[in-house]
Amino acid sequence: MNLFHRPRRNRKSPAIRAMVRETVLTPSDFIYPLFLHEDRGDAEIASMPGCRRWSLDGLVQEAGKAHALGIPAVILFPVIAEGLKTPEAEECANPEGLVPRAVQALKAAHPSLVVITDVALDPYNSDGQDGLVRRGEDGSLEVLNDQTVEVLCRQALCHAEAGADMVGPSDMMDGRVAAIRTALDGASFEGVSILGYTAKYASAYYGPFRGALDSAPKDGDKKTYQMEPANVREAVRELLLDEEEGADMVMVKPAGPYLDVIAALRDETTLPVAAYQVSGEYLMIKSACAAGWLEEKAVVMESLTGIKRAGADVILSYFAKQVAQRLG
Repeated sequence: MNLFHRPRRNRKSPAIRAMVRETVLTPSDFIYPLFLHEDRGDAEIASMPGCRRWSLDGLVQEAGKAHALGIPAVILFPVIAEGLKTPEAEECANPEGLVPRAVQALKAAHPSLVVITDVALDPYNSDGQDGLVRRGEDGSLEVLNDQTVEVLCRQALCHAEAGADMVGPSDMMDGRVAAIRTALDGASFEGVSILGYTAKYASAYYGPFRGALDSAPKDGDKKTYQMEPANVREAVRELLLDEEEGADMVMVKPAGPYLDVIAALRDETTLPVAAYQVSGEYLMIKSACAAGWLEEKAVVMESLTGIKRAGADVILSYFAKQVAQRLG
């Protein structure tokens, strides 16, 4: 064959493939999600093999190991005792609560680690919703937007006072980024960043996470505030609002089934774009690999490379530490 163009020449050896590789993962691309609880010991999570609910001591040690591998940040998700859950979610802003104490411990042990907190009410709300709930006489359930935002502001301030570097409002209430930014600035926390859960979809991929936190809704679903999975223009609308309201970073959640949304947001903003490889994505990979159908190291790297290739600057993944070990 008389071919002038032979693309295979750029694939003929590992060295050349490395030279022309367009997308490269590094440990600094990751935020490591960590679960924590009040118990003394660390407990395996049945719905998420390989993940644990960490005690405070275990959390500090695990975060330190990840940070030593080059991972710059962790994000915290608390398991709240059932007796502390109330309809008004008061525990979310308790300065002596689990998350503030965890933030203080992490910052004391690892000053250069970026500590991000989840700002939402579902771990603290006895209804399991991300917002305050009102029930109609007919038994219908309404998640209250503006009243919820007031509580989220108190929660964000509580985390900032504890030393959080960044807060991540994951609730999807309208106007919460602007309200939290105003509250933080008014309390002289101008340096605390906001990671906006800009396009958080009402996804079926969250089940293992809700099992890990025991935070599933007691009634109804989250479709009146989380986004419709069929929509992408709506994600751009949410992006424009989060930019206007003062977000420092925007996020797409889940990541793998929404690569087109990651790409759309990347095209529309100069802000850093994060993407969350969620618990269902994690569990599918772990289950398939445990059954011998996929090779874990290869498929994990391929899935994460695809997320970065789509436009994500930052990836939240339960595989973060494992990948950082491999990259190191």
